[in-house]
Amino acid sequence: MIAYATESCFGLGCDPRNYRAVKLILSIKNRPQKKGLILVAADLNLLTPYIAPLTQTEHNQLNQIWPGPTTMLLPANPAIPHWIIGKNKRIAARVSAHTDTARLSHALHMAIVSTSANRSGKVPCKRFQQCIRAFGNKVMVLPGRIGKRKRPSTIMDLKSGKIFRD
Repeated sequence: MIAYATESCFGLGCDPRNYRAVKLILSIKNRPQKKGLILVAADLNLLTPYIAPLTQTEHNQLNQIWPGPTTMLLPANPAIPHWIIGKNKRIAARVSAHTDTARLSHALHMAIVSTSANRSGKVPCKRFQQCIRAFGNKVMVLPGRIGKRKRPSTIMDLKSGKIFRD
């Protein structure tokens, strides 16, 4: 489990296929599994194991939005681990334009869990030292600087265009 800089705050992440690591993040955050988690990646190809096949039109839509700070609700691959999508039928995913986040995903050759570095309902950590104080040795904190974005990523449904968080 790691803490790393993202567009607006530090995020907590892990390998989304690792049930124990995901459960640990949920426990640290005091977040219910049923809410699901966001996956972040350096490019769309790293998200393909988690999403159902997309049409060319859907690919084109995503290419106009990504990389960037928009998390899209996409049709989930039926084989996706239940601990990632929770009670949802779609996967929340984004291709990040944040240099550190994209480098991390690229270096690991995978999409990673991306949830704010905080307990649910509390203010997310914005600096490296805050993460160290908040999580101690429970989390490996990677040095980095957050982006200039003031708010968390926008969450939007690909099919309907409905915005759930702006």
